[in-house]
Amino acid sequence: MSVDLDRRSGRGKRVMAFELDTNFHDSGGDGPVVVLLHGSGPGVSAWTNWKWVIPALADRFRVIAPDLPGFGYTERKPDLHYDMKLWSRHLIAFLDALDLPRASLIGNSFGGSLALAAAARFPERFERMVLMGTPCDKFMMTPGLRAGWDYAPSREAMRAALSHFPYDPAAITDELVEDRYQASLIAGAQEGLRKLLVEPNPEGDTPLSGMPEHVVAGIELPTLVLHGREDRVIPAEMGLKLGRAMPNAQFHMFGRCGHWVQAERHDDFVALTRNFLQV
Repeated sequence: MSVDLDRRSGRGKRVMAFELDTNFHDSGGDGPVVVLLHGSGPGVSAWTNWKWVIPALADRFRVIAPDLPGFGYTERKPDLHYDMKLWSRHLIAFLDALDLPRASLIGNSFGGSLALAAAARFPERFERMVLMGTPCDKFMMTPGLRAGWDYAPSREAMRAALSHFPYDPAAITDELVEDRYQASLIAGAQEGLRKLLVEPNPEGDTPLSGMPEHVVAGIELPTLVLHGREDRVIPAEMGLKLGRAMPNAQFHMFGRCGHWVQAERHDDFVALTRNFLQV
């Protein structure tokens, strides 16, 4: 059973999943089910990541966007160990709690990594995937990812951290800064983010790794891989690796676009996604 709350603050409905009181947004009618998985970064939540995408898809799909464990208004437990196994098991428990045997996934960055991990382990639960700015295999920590670790809550620091994400600085609006800043003030938000991120090395590069290429090569779900050519958070080569490795993948690179495909190229993203998910 879920309970409606005030969505203007990022609060939506609530349901128990994997023994966590989980905040989520649920829009649309009886169309195919699409679950939106948000990325990481300071002030991220389902609402700050997807609030312009949800209404653009809800006319044809039932669109569901949860705050993943450690983020937004989903319950935090201090002794919980956050890793892909936990997030994958929570996702399956969340689908079960909503009585959804199958769904398609749209994953942004970290959410794309979760989509890959869940699809590799529970392929029978998913129809299709759309991945944006998603890491694959090994790469070095970028300044954009490091900014998430270094962030300390203030509007000025939020604007500076977000400056790494879009190609066009005009995408960083006062509304966006305020939304993300307010979400970063939720108790435990920054601590949760640092449990996800690798602590940067004090000197030199910090190696990171996404889903290994040989693992994604075994994921046979039809997948649309989207990436911004000027992505300074997750290098565009990551998207190309996914597009080459996955047996049923399509790959689209957007020029003059950074890490936020769904925001920077909103209309194109919506058109491509709607067409792909309705095949």
